[in-house]
Amino acid sequence: MKNIFVVAIWLIVFIKQLLFWLWLWQLKEYHRGRFKAHFEAQKIKKIVSSFWRLKYPKFTKKIIFLFLICFLAEILLILYFSFVWVIILTIIFIPLIFLSFQIPSAIWRKILINKAEEKRLKFKNLLVIGITGSFGKTSTKEFLATILSEKFKVLKTREHQNSEVGVSQCILQELKQEHEIFVCEMAAYNRGGIKLLCDIAKPKIGILTGINEQHMATFGSQENIIKTKYELIESLPEDGIAFFNARNKYCLELYQKTKNRKFLYGENATFFGEENILGAIAVAKELGMTEEEISRAVEKIENKFSGIQIKKGINGLNIIDATYSANPDGVMAHLEYLKTLRQAQGKLVIVMPCLIELGKASKEVHRRIGQKIAEVCDLAIITTKDRFKEIKKAAGEKAIFLENPKEIFEKIREFTNLNDVILLESRVPQEIIGLLKI
Repeated sequence: MKNIFVVAIWLIVFIKQLLFWLWLWQLKEYHRGRFKAHFEAQKIKKIVSSFWRLKYPKFTKKIIFLFLICFLAEILLILYFSFVWVIILTIIFIPLIFLSFQIPSAIWRKILINKAEEKRLKFKNLLVIGITGSFGKTSTKEFLATILSEKFKVLKTREHQNSEVGVSQCILQELKQEHEIFVCEMAAYNRGGIKLLCDIAKPKIGILTGINEQHMATFGSQENIIKTKYELIESLPEDGIAFFNARNKYCLELYQKTKNRKFLYGENATFFGEENILGAIAVAKELGMTEEEISRAVEKIENKFSGIQIKKGINGLNIIDATYSANPDGVMAHLEYLKTLRQAQGKLVIVMPCLIELGKASKEVHRRIGQKIAEVCDLAIITTKDRFKEIKKAAGEKAIFLENPKEIFEKIREFTNLNDVILLESRVPQEIIGLLKI
């Protein structure tokens, strides 16, 4: 390994691959189950080809530390071993570095949780509202925090701050004596995850926003998803209050078995996501806010259709940006909303990847999406192949597969006209968003 040119080429390849693994590890929130589910859902050919795509993570302290450790380890291998052994040992040791990092991470995580629990216990009069579900958590949290802030001193978890580490950090770094209410979003990918969050935050009010097949690959079954979400309600004290989304069949079933004081909300919602506002309003009323206070607060909410933003793009196109996240119910609702935007001669287009982490429900979910596309859209551009076959079978000629951002943009440009509507759903390539200039 004394040839400098060979070393330089190898280091370029190594860094590119390392950045990919760090990107994927971060994307899956350092969760082994989600990481494993990603590869279980991919075919070998796609896994190999994905390694060579340019992907890089957000450079947090954790990512920088991991990068430096792996890079230094690689330099040592290059200095002391032959080229063949460098390749073999890289394949063996770099994954081990990732896994071994989980040991100090687990210790740090436990210390962090313990400190958060100790601090939380000092706030005897703090009212904690826990929010969980397969979808609608973030929107409900934002709506509720906005409304309650009209009357109370409110702390809320930040964007993506819904894991045990995120909730603990929020408590340790932001919770102050002045706060009267803590609105806490809660997410989990396995049984016991929501209970752990409840042990940390100790909610008195629980809101279950809805349950579907999202993350079934990590939970293993729909039953496990339901039981995990219900951990929030089971963790409430005897005088706790539970709120359930009346538009979700699983929530209705759980409402029937709940013995705490309980409420249904969202029965009168006229569009998907409106129940999130109605749920926030129901909680605010229960906490003694007047109609006037609630109305004044609701006026401050700019986007009442959760999960999307409507923007103007290149060539006068109307872009519905729903790239924040994706779940089966959200996709179906966004397609239903897209249908309402059809003009006399206008075209409706959706650009989306196949949904991930749906486990054994994946085929049926994508078949239903394909049927909805056939009903609503003039064109569907699917950017990944995982379940394209199921979508194509249901949607027919309206569905095409394209993964190159420039080709996608060219197809949109040649197919659409002024004021046509494009729905960008889930994690579409960032280059597409840039080309559409939104």
